[in-house]
Amino acid sequence: MLAVTAPAFLSGAAEAGSAHTARTGHPAQAVRTVQAAPAAPAARASKTAVIERWTTRTPAPGVTVRSGVVLRPAAKHSWTVTVQAPSKTRWTSNDPDAPVSWAEAATHGWAQDTAHKLTQAGLKPRVESVRWPQYADTPQGLMGYRVRIGRFATQEEAKTAASAVVAAGFHTTLSWTGYDIQEPADRENIHVAVIDPKTFQGRVEATHDGNVARRETTSAVARKLNSLVAVNGGFFVLASGDGVPGTMSGLGAYQGEMESMAAGSRSALLIGNGGHSVRIADLTSGATARSGKAAYQIQGINRVPGTVRDCGRPGSTPSELPWQDVTCQLADDMVQFTTAFQAGLPTGPGVQAVLNASGQVVSVGARGGRVPAGGHVLQGIGRAADWLRAHAKPYSRVQVDEAVRTAAGKRVVLDAGDSIVSAAPTLVKDGRIDIDAAAEGVVDPEYTSFGYAWANVRQPRTLAGVDKRGRLILATVDGRLTGGSEGFTLYEAAAFMKSLGAVQAMNLDGGGSTAMAVDGTLANHPSDTAGERPVGDTVQVLPAGY
Repeated sequence: MLAVTAPAFLSGAAEAGSAHTARTGHPAQAVRTVQAAPAAPAARASKTAVIERWTTRTPAPGVTVRSGVVLRPAAKHSWTVTVQAPSKTRWTSNDPDAPVSWAEAATHGWAQDTAHKLTQAGLKPRVESVRWPQYADTPQGLMGYRVRIGRFATQEEAKTAASAVVAAGFHTTLSWTGYDIQEPADRENIHVAVIDPKTFQGRVEATHDGNVARRETTSAVARKLNSLVAVNGGFFVLASGDGVPGTMSGLGAYQGEMESMAAGSRSALLIGNGGHSVRIADLTSGATARSGKAAYQIQGINRVPGTVRDCGRPGSTPSELPWQDVTCQLADDMVQFTTAFQAGLPTGPGVQAVLNASGQVVSVGARGGRVPAGGHVLQGIGRAADWLRAHAKPYSRVQVDEAVRTAAGKRVVLDAGDSIVSAAPTLVKDGRIDIDAAAEGVVDPEYTSFGYAWANVRQPRTLAGVDKRGRLILATVDGRLTGGSEGFTLYEAAAFMKSLGAVQAMNLDGGGSTAMAVDGTLANHPSDTAGERPVGDTVQVLPAGY
């Protein structure tokens, strides 16, 4: 497994090689250039040399931001043509970051047969083995074999070569070998922010910018809030076919209020008391509507009834377990809408009850309209609609009880200064790399194509961690060759966060969503061709008194 190391001055270790420090026009900003000294004999140094260049600035006491470029000059990559194996799939998706229904790795028999046919067609295939990353809950060792053809300097050359493979009757994709875990990345553009609650006088909070049914870019929210540092947060709905765009597809809480529910038990960043206490834990959530002695389980907050992005709710099909980028269905579903849902309510079959701030039923009728100021709305379909018709009578009261719990069942009490963002999976636990990729639904050992590119190929990533001193670590790495950067696999992301001293770490939303803003200015280079992607929620580091 390839090593991923943190900047020496971040981990507290001695700096390797030469270091130059210079003052710049930015107050309290130091520019450092670090070239890692090779730890191997000269004969091996050319293959292992790593050059790191880092700049450091301090937006406020207790907040340090380090931006770096990690280079491996000896790494040589190329474009290649990968032959895709037919793969079974049990989901559909409208997400541009979602996995495809073709597999890169398949059986040895498929690989040998494919290589033979390609050779007969006058092509020169090569067969490569693909191994499972070191996840805590997936098989170890060999995953399968892939078939590739050629090494090309440009993507256009690879595209031309692929046409001959397609003509031979095969499905192909173009691959950059620098995304493969088997090879070292030649460039990584990284940003790391460390927030020390013992010295930082401001606050840290997760926010959906007041409207959970709207998307905003990380940097736009940062400018609005006069933020020192900001990163994108958790998973959210992108396409209308999967729900209301902008709404979270996992647990989200802002200013102590739960505004979306968990997709099964998944990793979450808990920001307590305005950032003075931070931790990472697998969390679940639940809610119950009560009218007298009658009760009904609420399965969603601020989402379309019957549509469950990332699955993970009791009764959802085809899976009650979390499945990344999969939209499940619920036939009998009750959803609560809060005042944070500032858009038209979903319409369709079923019924809704409008409640005031004290839980008194104001009206019962068809779904639609808007959430009243200070009130909330319950929508039901299937049996949930029957329950509302029977128990949510005008002028009666319906009480809603909510709970967030750890995987061990301990209740998490939310106060006004608390917030939660969630994604998946856990990367570091108790100071050790511990990636529960299958349990959190980002890979599936039974269907190796599921999540392959999402998890096992280098991608842009946004990461959160906590070190043994209680400091919050927020990090991004650019990917998809944006600015030449190739990104991290999930395992590399875990190794990097551990190298920073994180004793707990998790993966936040990544891909085209990855963004970090410093002093309101976008610091990284997002991978979407349209530029910075509007996202659901964000994590904002706010100055004192704001």
